[in-house]
Amino acid sequence: MSAQEAKNILMENMKAEARTEAQAYINDTMDEARLNASKEAKRIVINTIQRTATETAIENAVTTFPIDNDEIKGRIIGREGRNIRALEAATGVEIVVDDTPDAILLSAFDPVRREVARLALHQLVVDGRIHPARIEEVVAKVQKQLEDEILETGKRTCIDLGIHGLNIELVRMIGRMKYRSSYGQNLLQHSREVANICAIMASELGLNPKVAKRAGLLHDIGKVSEEEPELPHALLGMKLAEQYKEKPDVCNAIGAHHEEIEMTSIISPIVMIGDAISGARPGARREVIESYIKRLKGMEDLAASYPGVTKSYAIQAGRELRVIVGAEEVSDDQAARLSADIAQKIQEEMTYPGQVKITVIRETRSVAYAK
Repeated sequence: MSAQEAKNILMENMKAEARTEAQAYINDTMDEARLNASKEAKRIVINTIQRTATETAIENAVTTFPIDNDEIKGRIIGREGRNIRALEAATGVEIVVDDTPDAILLSAFDPVRREVARLALHQLVVDGRIHPARIEEVVAKVQKQLEDEILETGKRTCIDLGIHGLNIELVRMIGRMKYRSSYGQNLLQHSREVANICAIMASELGLNPKVAKRAGLLHDIGKVSEEEPELPHALLGMKLAEQYKEKPDVCNAIGAHHEEIEMTSIISPIVMIGDAISGARPGARREVIESYIKRLKGMEDLAASYPGVTKSYAIQAGRELRVIVGAEEVSDDQAARLSADIAQKIQEEMTYPGQVKITVIRETRSVAYAK
């Protein structure tokens, strides 16, 4: 063997050894990076949830108006029902006067209308003069007072969160959030919570917390706008933010928080995560009982449609689906695949808050009788 050949073989061996060592180093580095990234992400999310706490307001479609005695019910109804008809026409709220002692029910899906009706009734009962002309006058006055209060609520919210320079129309919309709810979660409380979550996350990641807080507060303004209701609320909110000269980063974060447009701002995923944390934490939201039951039943039926499944149960308020399979028909490997298949199908076909855990149980039972 010549010196050159020996040199070439030695170099090839050294290259192979270096490649192996480099690959091992890369693998170790990648594993460490994944571990650290996972730890860091968990730390940020856990710290954010721990540092952000808020009361959850539960709104219904009915407001109870207390009265001192049943004689007032007769005066509210009026001769041949003229007073109650005038009240309903002026406020757009159904007023239910029944046998319930010392109470009248105000029924309407719009919380602003219910509040107008409640305040107007309070003034009329205190004043004592209840007739159609007076009713119209009081309702108009109360509507003006409520508009002023909505604007004041918006201003106070912006001051509390340290957000400045918002257009007055956006401030008014923030105030209107107080009288709106989403799955029973008060929209203003939800938006304040998302704003604080986004600011904390942005600070942890070394981004601008003020921009994140601003985007978090405004992310649901599309829900309180009365323009173009056929547009998704995220896109409508983005359109309003652009109209009132908000920065492109904020506009994109509002429009992309349900992934209906592409995320171009680094703040956008933070707003999406903040919205998910606020909405999905236990107790934050409640669903209409019919849609809730329908969703759970749909989950159980979906799992039962797979071959080998003997029973399926939705538990923990629909956050876990337990699937029991026959040991003779489904092997251990098939059970693992089945859980992934069901999870994928639920993700594609169903809507639900948070996440759903799918547990496939395969067990063998041997039964014998001693006689």
